[in-house]
Amino acid sequence: MKKLLSLAFLAVLGWSSLAHAGSNPETLRVALLPDENAATVIKNNRPLEEYLEKTLGREIELIVTTDYSSMIEAMRFGRLELAYFGPLSYTLAKTKADIEPFAALMKDGETTYRAVVVANAEAGIESLEDAKGKKVAFGDVASTSSHLIPKSMLLKAGVEAGKDYSENFVGSHDAVAIAVQNGNAQIGGLSLPIYNSMVARGTIDPKKVIALAESDPFPQYPWTMRSDLDTSLKEAI
Repeated sequence: MKKLLSLAFLAVLGWSSLAHAGSNPETLRVALLPDENAATVIKNNRPLEEYLEKTLGREIELIVTTDYSSMIEAMRFGRLELAYFGPLSYTLAKTKADIEPFAALMKDGETTYRAVVVANAEAGIESLEDAKGKKVAFGDVASTSSHLIPKSMLLKAGVEAGKDYSENFVGSHDAVAIAVQNGNAQIGGLSLPIYNSMVARGTIDPKKVIALAESDPFPQYPWTMRSDLDTSLKEAI
């Protein structure tokens, strides 16, 4: 009996050791929002990858999931250590996963950003009210600046989805702008910083995709980590 108890005790110790090791991995899987195509997102975050590897002294694996819900589920089931959520997707993730925010993006000294509603220049659209009878493109259903905010802007202007216009979710912010430019949608909603970046890169033509209206500022994207990570690792992060 004593031998059996000893074996059981050793087994528990071994399991506990593995569980603890699992919360302090040598490779940190870092998820990035798929708000643009994966190649662009990875390229834009290479400096972050290098910084984290140098600062934390461990390998960093950048991951871009297929959509926002996949990212939330991956965090929920412990397949990620760090994740960069939007305000809405963070709120949704927090209800499913044991995560905690530890930083927020700051750009040009600001911790807020804006959404923009854009329109095809040839569609004869001059105001949000002109969205009636049109096709409107949004990014992901869990996106703050490519769904929630633009839709609320349209609703505030008296234009309701399903009733006054047809909506189409195209997955990402850049896909929204391209859909509007190509005429597959007459109106779209996306992040203003991403719109400006696409214009600067020449990906879209501001003469073809016009900025119709900007939102009020709202909180930037939060960085989150799994709450069960080793305390020393969390402090280092």
